[in-house]
This record gives sequence, C-alpha cells and structure tokens, in this order.
Amino acid sequence: MRSKRRLSRRSFLKTAGAAFAFPAIIPSSALGADGAVAPSERIVMAAIGTGGQGMGNMGNFLGRKEVQMVAVCDVDTSHRNAAKENVDKKYQNSDCQAYNDFREITRRDDIDAVCIGTPDHWHVIPAIDAAKNKKDIYVEKPLTLAIGEGRVLSDVVKQHGRILQTGSQQRSSEYFWKAAMLARNGKLGTINQISVGIPGNNKECGPSWTPQPVPEGFDYNMWLGPAPWAEYHPLRCHYTFRFILDYSGGQVTNFGAHHLDIAQWALDMDESGPVEVSGNGAFPETGLFTTATKVFFECTYANGVKLYCKTGGPNIQIEGSEGSVRASRKNVTSNPASLLEADFSAFETQLYRSNDHHQNFLECVKSRKQPICTAEVGHRSATVCHLGNISMQLGRTLKWDPKAENFGDDQEANSHVLRAMREPWSLA
Repeated sequence: MRSKRRLSRRSFLKTAGAAFAFPAIIPSSALGADGAVAPSERIVMAAIGTGGQGMGNMGNFLGRKEVQMVAVCDVDTSHRNAAKENVDKKYQNSDCQAYNDFREITRRDDIDAVCIGTPDHWHVIPAIDAAKNKKDIYVEKPLTLAIGEGRVLSDVVKQHGRILQTGSQQRSSEYFWKAAMLARNGKLGTINQISVGIPGNNKECGPSWTPQPVPEGFDYNMWLGPAPWAEYHPLRCHYTFRFILDYSGGQVTNFGAHHLDIAQWALDMDESGPVEVSGNGAFPETGLFTTATKVFFECTYANGVKLYCKTGGPNIQIEGSEGSVRASRKNVTSNPASLLEADFSAFETQLYRSNDHHQNFLECVKSRKQPICTAEVGHRSATVCHLGNISMQLGRTLKWDPKAENFGDDQEANSHVLRAMREPWSLA
C-alpha cells in the first residue's frame, strides 16, 4: 500500500505545512516476523489516542496480518509508552515511533490510514487533517462533538476521496442487521415508533471539586485543545471526560450513538434525520459533571414516526402495525417470533452486510468501496444525539431542517450547531 501513495518529499512538505522530519521509508525490521502478506501490500497504520477504546482499536488492527502499525500518538506519556510497547512487542523490535502531536502522524507520507480513539472533542480536527493529507480514517463514535463539525468532516472526506469508518460497531452485528432488515422490508408493517434505552451514568462526581496539579508527562493544554480553558482535575480527563459537555454528550453520545445509529438505519434516514425534537432531562447542579443524569427526548420524522430515547437499557425496539423487533448486544427477539425465521437472503431490500467492523474498514481501504458506516452516516447519527442534548438543555420543542441542517430562525438553538474553538484550533 505504501508504494502506491508515496508523495515526493517536496510535495509532502508543501501539503503538511510544517517542517516535521520523518524517515523516508520504514526500516525493514518493522515488517515483523509474519510474512504472510507482502510488505508492499500491507496497510501502514498509526494510532491517535491510545487510552481505553483507542488502545482497544489499535490492538484490533495490530492483530491483523494485512496491517503494519508504525506509529502511536497520545498526550499522556503513560498511554503513549504503553501503546509503543505493545506494537514493539508484536513485531519484536523497537521501531514504533511515539508522538505527542497528532500532526506528526497525519502529515507523514508513508502512512496509509489512522485510527482515532481520542476524546470526542478531538475526533474531527485530526480526522480532517488526515483526510487532507491522503489518509484513510477509522474514528470512534460519536463522530462529532457538534452538528456543524460533521458536515465539514463529511464534505472534506468526500472532497479528498478518502475512506472513513465511524466506530458504530453495532452496524456490523447480525442482531441489529436483522432488526433493520425487518423494518426496511416492511415485515413489521408500518413503523409507528422506535424506543431506545441507554444506561444511566456509571461515574459520579461530588458536589465540589478542587483543581489539582497536572500530572507529570501529561500535556494538558494539548488535551484540552479546542475546548475552553479549564483547570485540571482527574475527573475531567480520560474516561470521565464523557460526562462534561465541553468534551462530550454523556450517555446520549456514548451508548445512544450506537442505538440511535441503528434507528436511523432502520428508518432509511442515513442521509437525513428528524424534523422535530423535544426533551427534558435532569442535569447536575453542582460538581464537575454537566451532562444529563436522566435522559428523555422524542424525535419526530417527516413520515410521522416517533423515536424515543430515555434512560433505561441499552437496547432498541422497533414497533410496527404488524409486529415488533427488539435488539441488544446479547440477542434479537421479535413479536411474532416467526419474523426471525424468515429467509433474510430473499428480502427485496438487502442492507449492507458486515460481520467485522474493523475488517470492513480495511477491505474498503484496499477496494476503495464505501464502508458500512461512512462519514455521512456517522454525522447523521451523531446529529440525532446532539439534537436530543440540545433540546434537553433548552427545555423546549425545536424544529429541525435536516436538509439545511439548522433550526430555521431559532437563533438560540442555532448557536449550538457549531461550537467556538479555542485558538489556534479550527476546522479550516
């Protein structure tokens, strides 16, 4: 894969816009002991964000014969060193490069693809930079922190002809595929409503907190990046970032991003969305956390279908005039039960089939076909999450235009579509 996309060093420096010094080629010792796939045919990858899910994604790709992982990046030295150690152990060498700044990966001319497992507020900027520098991208869900980010990213990915897979892995599960297939093929009759249940918060923050010294080896300013400046506390970062609105959307964009994605798929709304949303939620009044602790919102689509999302789950239930189907990560059930006994291969509408989300991405990197969860799909599914959070924050019903991607003349609501970014970061 490398030889087909290599730029001249002059072209690379012009594209990168920064004088980073990189090796022109990967040392031969980095090719590892497994010669089942010729080095010239391997997908050269790097990981950006290597804590938690980021480390999981990196490990998943690292275990694939067609992948050569050559670099890792994290602003936490402990995460970065652990990731490098894992890669070096896999290839039995010490060639993996470790960086603090994602641009030292996205602007290398010998890398084909990146996997991004950063906190939500750091998904889009590295992905845009990767796309502009001819990298394919696997990026965790939710794809975005704000609706407007998704439109920019989706357009950039399309403009530069890149492959992007959003990490909404339930699309590659048989249980959720069957649920969507039943809905899309009319086997449930006319769809009336979809109910999504999401778990409550699994972390707590006390009513008060005191700023703490930034740990040695943690580039906190870079971790904040485009988010507003705030004093450091351990609960602000790593896993618990997801319960602070400056960086994430709580369980709505955590588990909700998965199930609401399936709802969009079942309703054939991958390039659209609801036209109205209303919600009310319980929010912390003290402490560091700011996302909803109890969730309820209702979306209405142009065809009249209601989509409900509330605390309690996680699962999704699709109800129609002639039957219903309920899917979770454990199983799929239907009423009547005979719905699941049908020959799905004979259905008129055949939805995209994938049984391995990471492998689907790699196959599409090679074939240049679109993956099961593209940038547009990820953007539209994340939009439903953001609509729910915005309606709960404002505490009123909002009209949404899925084509224009705005709230019409509602300036207060429109102010939430795209967030201001702390300098020097931007989507440009």
